Amino acid sequence: MRRQLAVVLVSATALGLLTAVVSTAARPDRDPVRLSATPERVEVVGLPCLPTAFQAGMTNAGSADLYADLELTPSGPVTLDRRIVSSWLPAWDPDHTVNTRVGVTVPRDAAPGSYDVRLTTPEGKGLTVPVEVLPLPTKGAGDNQALGEQAAASSTHANFEVCGAVDGNTDSEEWDTLTGWNDGTSRVFPDTYDVALAGPTTVARVETWTLDSTRYPAARYGLRDFDVQVRVGGAWQTVHEVRGSTAGRVTSTFAPVTADAVRIVGLASNSADYSRLVEVQVFTG
Repeated sequence: MRRQLAVVLVSATALGLLTAVVSTAARPDRDPVRLSATPERVEVVGLPCLPTAFQAGMTNAGSADLYADLELTPSGPVTLDRRIVSSWLPAWDPDHTVNTRVGVTVPRDAAPGSYDVRLTTPEGKGLTVPVEVLPLPTKGAGDNQALGEQAAASSTHANFEVCGAVDGNTDSEEWDTLTGWNDGTSRVFPDTYDVALAGPTTVARVETWTLDSTRYPAARYGLRDFDVQVRVGGAWQTVHEVRGSTAGRVTSTFAPVTADAVRIVGLASNSADYSRLVEVQVFTG
């Protein structure tokens, strides 16, 4: 009887251990952070004002709030505007994703091809975001020489990015959401917006697009008085003066000149407060 009882106790103990092992294996992942990227794949070209970005997402799938770190590691020529993302992740139900914008750029001489960005947590979770580097857009005689080139401004309003007026988007309806530039000093003029060209370039025409939408017509909100300048030998030269304009698009033509940058000098707006640009385009003729 004692032997049978001992067998029963040993069996019960073994069963308990087995149950404990199964219970541990069945536990939720000790790292409840789920990773995501939106979009799942990005494309980029080697122009300073044509960057791209994706949203790095972290979701807490566990039952307790936590603080999470995410490391981002690019390959090849890919450069990121951040390498670490840290965030507090609440354990909300339904699960809530915390997204962080990650800017992606490559140098002008980056070889076209497929690269990636690796997202990893300290606990070993990982996600790969493919990055396709595309060839530089052609810029022949009839192409916009300012597209994607480095822009600079005397000031920029917090809602805007300085590259917004050289991104190829001339749609005023998307100004302040996807494109465009606005200076950051209300009722203070002049304001300047510069575009550095890829190198010395023959310039003979500049297209200036100011705000002109259904909601914000140029006659009320657009740039009224401005100068178009080019930089030659380090000095700025005025090639066209615009006064009293109520148009959304102004074409400036002048004798061809070899310059390495173009500047729009905002002198007054029809709203008397800000200089607003949707796009600046530069052509050889």
